[in-house]
Formats: sequence, structure tokens, C-alpha cells
Amino acid sequence: MAEKKKRLGFFDRIVFFFNSVFAALLLLSYILPYAVPKSFPILSVLSLLVPVFIIINFIFLIYWILNVRKQFLLSLLVLILGYSHVTSLYKFSGNTTEPSQNAISVMSYNVRLFNIYKWLKEDAVDQKIVDLVHTEAPDIIAFQEFHKKQEAAFSFYPYKYVVLKGRNKKTGQAIFSKFPIIHKGSLQFSKTPNNAIYIDIVQQNDTIRVYNLHLESLRINPKEEEFSQENSERLLKRMANTFKMQQSQAELFELNRKNCNYKKIILGDFNNTQFSNVYKTIKGNMKDAFVEAGKGFGKTLDFSYFPMRIDFILTDETFIINEFKTFSEHYSDHFAIKSVISLDN
Repeated sequence: MAEKKKRLGFFDRIVFFFNSVFAALLLLSYILPYAVPKSFPILSVLSLLVPVFIIINFIFLIYWILNVRKQFLLSLLVLILGYSHVTSLYKFSGNTTEPSQNAISVMSYNVRLFNIYKWLKEDAVDQKIVDLVHTEAPDIIAFQEFHKKQEAAFSFYPYKYVVLKGRNKKTGQAIFSKFPIIHKGSLQFSKTPNNAIYIDIVQQNDTIRVYNLHLESLRINPKEEEFSQENSERLLKRMANTFKMQQSQAELFELNRKNCNYKKIILGDFNNTQFSNVYKTIKGNMKDAFVEAGKGFGKTLDFSYFPMRIDFILTDETFIINEFKTFSEHYSDHFAIKSVISLDN
């Protein structure tokens, strides 16, 4: 008779206890996109940790498999139930396809004011950003945290829409385009330098609205000392209030989108992850270019602890995502993203 498998030892029982806790947290995270920030602000903050919950459950899964224990089924089941969460976190290969003649390339980049305050101890960061855009030459590029000082540097684009806010009207958002702009507008978020702007362009027989969306910033310092402060409760409260503001901004954006019958492309820095209610609201039935054709984690924020994807390119369902790229050039606290999109089927 085959020898019965020994029961879990003391150490493994402790491991399985923590495994159960993180499996439960991951299960909870699956409902977070449905938790409205105004009603459940703390749950919204929890959505930032979803990548951690997924990665930890993978670690537990591997641990139990290597130890030939049936306890691997717990994390496996939870990960399978959240398949869409897992695949939006990491893509093993980018599904690139041949673009059509009507394809356009779009790029989104939070440039952090072109390093004007020398956050990066590197020379000529502003010129390096200009050179990167010039080399990539996207048909349309959307900048968040744009600075007026750099407007002339992008004169190689014939069309532009720049909206500056603040007391001195020097910073804001910009869209540069190779296509003529037939209409443009600004949503003018209140009590914040953040904003959403848009342009309407004509490509072949299609009129397309391109949004540049920059939701309320979390203002989290990705250095360890930010999280070792004694006033962590104040930090959580501030983050919860930010998510409430993001929801209001997303609702204002949704009103504008519903009143537009054109095909749409959304570029921007959402300051929130793909696991949030804000992302769910804005995305709706649209395609996420990273999910369609991206590769790896798609990390867009220079955050030391885990991969955070908070910059997005979304398109209407009728578009085909041919390519998606996340850049590694470190010229800001964000990484640029670019996609090639075909406008017909």
C-alpha cells in the first residue's frame, strides 16, 4: 500500500495561512473595479496593491508545486478566476499585426515638465525627450505635465492644441498632430492643474476624436521614506480623497464622450491602475492597446516596489491594435507608450 502523504508541518501550516490571506485579498480585488471611490474610498486605495496580490499568489503556487502539495490548488483556482486581471498585468508576447494603409501611430507621455526642476540628475533631459519623439515620429502625441517653454521644440508637427493652467499659465497638456484639427476642446477640471483635452481629426473618411486625459495625481513619493512616516493614516486619507476626485473627473469625461458620435482614441495618465473603478469607467467597452498587443508588465511609472501601469491607450472596438510599445528611456517619472492602430477592419 502506498504511503500516505504526511500532513503539513508547522512551517507549512503558517505558509498556508498566509497563502489563504493573500488568496482572499486577491479574490476581494476582483470586485474593486465595481467599488465606487466616493462610497468605498479605502477599497479604492487597495486596488493599487492588486499587482502585489497576483505576484504573491504565483509565488505560493510555485512553492506548493515544488513541494508536491495539493495546496497549490488554492492559488491556482484564484488566479484562474481572475484570468483577465492576470493577463492585464503581464503579457508573455506582443501580438503584432500588419497595419493597414489607414493606420495611425499615437503616443502618450507624461514628461514631468521636461525635468525643469532637475528631479533627474542628468543633463539635457528636455532635449532627449524631444529627440525621442522626433525619432519615433508618431502621427499624434499627447503630453501630460507639459511646459510652455518646450512648445517651439515640437514645431515639426504642423498642428497642435496646448491648454495651460495655473496662475502663470505655463504648464498643462498638449496634443501635437500631423493631421489637421477640425475641432478641439477642454474639460477644465476644477481646483486642479490636471485636465482632459481633445482634438477631432479627419483620417480618410473617418472623423476621430483623440482625448488627452490626465486625472488627479496621487502625489506619492516612490521612495521608501514616504511609507515609513508615522502619519500613514493621513496618507491613506489623502489617497482616498484623490480617488474621489478622479471619480468626479471620470464622470465629467464620460458626459463629454457620450455626446460625441465620432470614433475615439483615449491617451493619457489616469494616475490609477487597470484594476480600479476609474479605469473601468473610462474604458467601458473600449480596447486596451497593451492588453491587445503589449508585452511584459507594461510598467509606465518609475516605482521601485512593483509594476504599476497607470498610462493607457484605449480605442473603440472597431479599431485594430497592430502594435504596442512601452519605452524604457528614463527621462521622467513615467515611461512613454506608443501604439499603431488601424482604422478599418
